[in-house]
Amino acid sequence: MTAEPLVRFQRVQKTYDGEHLVVRQLDLDIHRGEFLSLLGPSGSGKTTTLMMLAGFESPTSGEILLEGKPITRTPPHKRNFGMVFQNYALFPHLSVGQNVAYPLTVRKVSKDEQQRRVQRALDMVQLRGMTDRLPGQLSGGQQQRVALARALVFEPQLVLMDEPLGALDKQLREHMQLELKDLHRQLGVTFVYVTHDQGEALTMSDRVAVFNEGVIQQLDTVDRLYEKPSNRFVAGFVGDNTVLKGQLGRGGEHAEMKLSDGRVLHGIDVSGAAAGATVEACIRPERVVLHRQPPAQGANMLAAEVARVIYFGDHLRLLCSVGGGQAEATVKLPLNGLGGAAAPQAGEAVVLEFPMAHARIYAS
Repeated sequence: MTAEPLVRFQRVQKTYDGEHLVVRQLDLDIHRGEFLSLLGPSGSGKTTTLMMLAGFESPTSGEILLEGKPITRTPPHKRNFGMVFQNYALFPHLSVGQNVAYPLTVRKVSKDEQQRRVQRALDMVQLRGMTDRLPGQLSGGQQQRVALARALVFEPQLVLMDEPLGALDKQLREHMQLELKDLHRQLGVTFVYVTHDQGEALTMSDRVAVFNEGVIQQLDTVDRLYEKPSNRFVAGFVGDNTVLKGQLGRGGEHAEMKLSDGRVLHGIDVSGAAAGATVEACIRPERVVLHRQPPAQGANMLAAEVARVIYFGDHLRLLCSVGGGQAEATVKLPLNGLGGAAAPQAGEAVVLEFPMAHARIYAS
């Protein structure tokens, strides 16, 4: 028997102007204790979905359930959800301790209990000893931790985060991603996190819902999302791809597509396109195998020329011209995989192998 979800969206739709749907027929279950990210480009409906869950926006139609009970018309302050915004939303004239205590003050928690909970929340986000400082005396990362402590201090059922790390620099953002994930593991509270950064979503989440044009394109665990994107949009939005265009010859698990020069590439047909349809084969850069000498035999081998070599520190990114310049293939080559050999150079002729198990074919 499947456990009842903590939150359920049932046929939820949202329009602001009465004509264009920002969220279309959304059915989504959020499981108790999971870290769920809502991922998508600007205008895809992810933030509107979060705002409807928080109670700051109302669905045009449909229902939102919490533990099986409708909350669609429940005001935000009665939903017992913590909220963390990108701009921190701290009171500049209140101390760190007063900012964190604010939700407890509103809930009329006793002073002694407030003090205990505030210290515990600040300990969780590693801000012990900063109770009396003002937000203006803190760095951006510290201010974001205060906002997180404030969201956790009243022990909410759910913590909602709207791109909370977007204003931080890259190194601090990556550090905070790991801290957030560790905190989630310790607390076991359900996190719902909005981001447009696919790397961030893959780093932290148990599951990711990929939005586009108001519709969830795929809801899956991070490994399946990356390795087995269900359509062309997800394949292009999550991670890098080499894309080769052609015509589908045979579909199914052992599909064949014919490239413009007549060569045949084998892969897995995901979209169920008809024979003769224009299709695209997508493969991740780290799955492409580079041969510097032509192999004796093998399937899915294409002659190419290295056009550009980009140094990334732990790996080289090769941009290769395929089919006389008709397509560009990206190859991720670990530096420790060179085996002492010199790195490939621009202009070098190579052979690229596209393993069938990792070549996914989509309708264009």
